Amino acid sequence: MKRKNQKNSFFQDGPKGLVVAVVLFVVCMIALQKLVEFTGEIKSLSYTEFQKQVTSDLVKSIVVTGQDVQGSLRDGGHFHTVIPQNAQDWSMLNEHGVNVTVADTTGQMSLLYIVMIALFFIGLAVLYFFRQARNAQNGGGGGANIFNMGKSRAKMFMPSSIKENFDSVAGAAEAKEELKDIVDFLKNPEKYRRLGAQMTRGVLLVGEPGNGKTLLAKAVAGEATCPFFSISGSDFIEVFVGVGASRVRDLFAQARKHAPSIIFIDEIDAVGRHRGNSHGGGSDEREQTLNQLLTEMDGFQTGGGSVIVIAATNRPDVLDKALLRPGRFDRRVVVPYPDLKSREEILKVHARDVKLSPEVDLAKIARGTPGFSGADLKNIINEAAINASKANQEMITVKDFEEARDRIMLGKEIKTMTQSKQELELTAYHESGHALVALMLPEHSDPLHKITIIPRGRALGVTHSLPEREKYTQTREELLAKIKMSLGGRAAEQLVFNKVTTGAYSDFVSATDIARTMVCSYGMSTMGPVIYNQGGSFEYSQKTAERIDAEVQRILDECAQETMQLLIENRDKLNLLATTLLEKETLFAGEIYELLGIAAREEHKFA
Repeated sequence: MKRKNQKNSFFQDGPKGLVVAVVLFVVCMIALQKLVEFTGEIKSLSYTEFQKQVTSDLVKSIVVTGQDVQGSLRDGGHFHTVIPQNAQDWSMLNEHGVNVTVADTTGQMSLLYIVMIALFFIGLAVLYFFRQARNAQNGGGGGANIFNMGKSRAKMFMPSSIKENFDSVAGAAEAKEELKDIVDFLKNPEKYRRLGAQMTRGVLLVGEPGNGKTLLAKAVAGEATCPFFSISGSDFIEVFVGVGASRVRDLFAQARKHAPSIIFIDEIDAVGRHRGNSHGGGSDEREQTLNQLLTEMDGFQTGGGSVIVIAATNRPDVLDKALLRPGRFDRRVVVPYPDLKSREEILKVHARDVKLSPEVDLAKIARGTPGFSGADLKNIINEAAINASKANQEMITVKDFEEARDRIMLGKEIKTMTQSKQELELTAYHESGHALVALMLPEHSDPLHKITIIPRGRALGVTHSLPEREKYTQTREELLAKIKMSLGGRAAEQLVFNKVTTGAYSDFVSATDIARTMVCSYGMSTMGPVIYNQGGSFEYSQKTAERIDAEVQRILDECAQETMQLLIENRDKLNLLATTLLEKETLFAGEIYELLGIAAREEHKFA
């Protein structure tokens, strides 16, 4: 729950407050000790009794402050008396060996000062503990002190403060469609109850980071105009066993008070993992917290409304089965990476606050960013804006988007790297080998976008190919074309320079992964339609493993031979492309088609 602003209060919650309390306690103890030392057991004597004690040689010493006398007896006792204003007892005191000390009259206030200071600090301590106890009783949000450690740390957002709605979420059409049922139920619960329908109590949003799970949850609250409680799964867990369960109870108690309301638990896998897989106090605390969450979600209902729990995770496989059963998280809403249409919509949303050049086509940028999440798309616009700002431009251009995408995917351009002429030639032929293979296999490869030999990150050069459209399945021929394109760089090095370098390492990793997946997962080999999941739950014999290795090797060898033959047949194109690349450093698809006299495919330049 959102805490009230207490910046102007004298005391603050948390570890600092606890330190203040300890300091006040120590000061009070010291002051009380001093007070006791001053008060002690002091006898009050009349002036006549004082004279008798002196003449009887029972007085050891006195301290005279004005008319006030404090003294000690020879038997260890203490006394106090007041002498007349003009008393003449000094000779008598000297005769009986009394040690006389005359003190400054201002010293008589010392005892009063000590008492006042002690009372002041005692009052502060009482006030502090009273305030803390009151905060704990009122459930004052997510404090970290010992009084409200068991209170929920959730932040509460009232409907007036929630600006998001479904219009704020670009893309994710299917996810929004499913969540509209939740909104309708929160707005019109009687519409469902009249026929005996029980609405979903929990919704699990599943998707990779950056795809808008949190934004969708807030959009539901904004559409339903109801309070929104937001908390992370890790906020429930504490070092003390039982604290997490207490926070769960407090969270649901607050949500019921404000029903109809929505509880959003981000990264629920932090608290909702399978039980019984670990040992120790930390595991006990997590399991108790999960048990309490299961109890709160199982059938809770309020008379004036309902509480809906929306949780988000990118690891649904680790969640406890009891958490996912019907009656708790009834629905699982997948929030995938945005498709082409969704990417364009997301780019339009984030481009509202930046100045774009008229030449910038967001649809083409969307086509050139497959696999980007919503957060990645926001980042590419921000990087392009930063790049344009550094150049003091008035608007963001196509070139800025090219630079932004390369920077995100590959890293910053390395301008200080010095390469020899032979190294540059090797890199140029290597990248030209990749590009030429893609151009010679137009039916099964993605369209070429550009080639560059400008070093970025750990790459000395890069060949970009971008898909024509969203692809959800791939054919065997397309996978083989990817392998051949990966092997094109090494084949060009061998053909032209009759030598090999370490620059093909990442290409071999990609080619080997594709070939092994074809054999073990896709049934695209002589091994047949059988799944061989290495390292997983599917076990197979050593003989089968040897057959798999042999089949992967066969696929790679055949692809390598065909790739080499393809480059031999087009050696003139390879030389022309590499030579031109050495001159210009970067070539786009349109330039390459014109240079080699090849019919152009649909380009994916941001222009």
